[in-house]
Amino acid sequence: MSATFDVIVIGAGHNGLACALDLARAGRKVLVLESAAQVGGAAITRSFAPGFQVSACAHLLHALPQSLLRDFALEQHGLRFAATAMATHALSETGPCLRIDSATVTGGSALGEDAANYGLFRQRMGRYAALFFALLSVKPPRLSLQRWGERWDMLKLALRLRLLGTASMRELLRIGGMNAYDLLDDNFQNPALKGALAFDATLGAEYGPRSPGTVLTWLYRLAGEHGAGTLGLAQPAGGMGAFSQALAQACRAAGVEIRLSAPVARILVDQDHAVGVALASGEVVAAATVVSSAALRTTFLRLLGAEHLDGGFVRRIDHFRAKGLVAKLHLALRDLPHFTGTSAAALGGRLLISPSMDYLEQAFNPSKYREIPQHPALEITLPSVNDASLAPAGQHVLSALVQFVPYDLGPDPKAARAALLENTLATLERHAPGIRALVVAAELLTPSDLEQEFGLAGGHWHQGALAFDQFFVNRPLPQSHQYQTPLPGLFLCGAACHPGGGVMGFAGRNAARCVLRQGD
Repeated sequence: MSATFDVIVIGAGHNGLACALDLARAGRKVLVLESAAQVGGAAITRSFAPGFQVSACAHLLHALPQSLLRDFALEQHGLRFAATAMATHALSETGPCLRIDSATVTGGSALGEDAANYGLFRQRMGRYAALFFALLSVKPPRLSLQRWGERWDMLKLALRLRLLGTASMRELLRIGGMNAYDLLDDNFQNPALKGALAFDATLGAEYGPRSPGTVLTWLYRLAGEHGAGTLGLAQPAGGMGAFSQALAQACRAAGVEIRLSAPVARILVDQDHAVGVALASGEVVAAATVVSSAALRTTFLRLLGAEHLDGGFVRRIDHFRAKGLVAKLHLALRDLPHFTGTSAAALGGRLLISPSMDYLEQAFNPSKYREIPQHPALEITLPSVNDASLAPAGQHVLSALVQFVPYDLGPDPKAARAALLENTLATLERHAPGIRALVVAAELLTPSDLEQEFGLAGGHWHQGALAFDQFFVNRPLPQSHQYQTPLPGLFLCGAACHPGGGVMGFAGRNAARCVLRQGD
């Protein structure tokens, strides 16, 4: 047995590192164990072709809270940004693109009153997003509200809700359970604008724009943008791995020990209490507390074992919904492509192919039957435009999120993968004529690939569906919604916990507070 620690954190993704850093700053002796050869989890930078580097899964920061950036002093630990406050451009095959940011929409055609309505609409949604952000940044309370701290947190949330005013409260209650399609149809006329906004409501989820609850998923994204403040949509210099490296450096400066290529084989239990871990190497490490950022099934069924859990709890874990519908495409390009209707400056921003809500819905429909979309919806970035270090001189990297791709590719996965790549390249070619001829190398990661490479349950960004039955006090399960599990000494801190995925760090930081409260 090696040295004893106060806390062992399983997984060096951003939530695991954020948890470890807060614990170390509170005086705990912390060890982080990571099975991969680098920190970051799904937020890493790696090569996919000779000379070409890419953010392999997450490729932009859209929800990084200013509080995390400030509290952890990440810029003092090497974090730099190649671009911040990046605008979104909704592409068209035939005309100028729409330029969309948090306050204005310009360009395109036939905007009419939508240009003025957009600013007012975003102001209203921004008020709801601020309320939602306050919900994300606290641990869910026990519904009995036994502790004064929990009562105070709920009173503050209730006061925020009341300060919205009667009309705004009524409107929030009206739209909260709606689908994005109906909400956007109520407010806008322009198909391209509605398609771009609906894309954000469905990005990373297993829903189409007509699916109930997509206003909830959109508010989740808007809440993240609210927390990011002036940073906005941002690209770290050196890719997402640079963010993770800065966070790891902050951990080490606080005294956290991080071991890479150190997979955990099992969580050790003695007298119904977690007491440490056994590594795949055979080494045993003791700790008073174990915190896991791994997926639920990995933590409970593989590392812990069902024999330590109630049968009903195991059944709930088995039924926890987590099937991602986003694939990732990387292209190495010998030259910079030209997208129809865009300026050179737009290529340093975020490009969307989602020309209408009907287009988006039709891209979603095949996934219900384990089929590949003929015309996928895409979020595209060209990170080498802002950061030339990611590609050889004069060449470029394209990184795209592809929706909607089923986790199960059906009876012939190889053929489905080839069809998906062909359909995606054809979609790109319609918006960037000649791009096929520029491709030097391509890498396509389906949801099952993302699960295998990054440990994302079902290839799902949030390691579990964001829906009312898997949100806040129900996330991941009512028996473990406060990061503590049914086994004393074992906690959770991954994206399967409240508030969910996205590079926010709230799950990790909230979990650290719960561990410290246990110690106190």
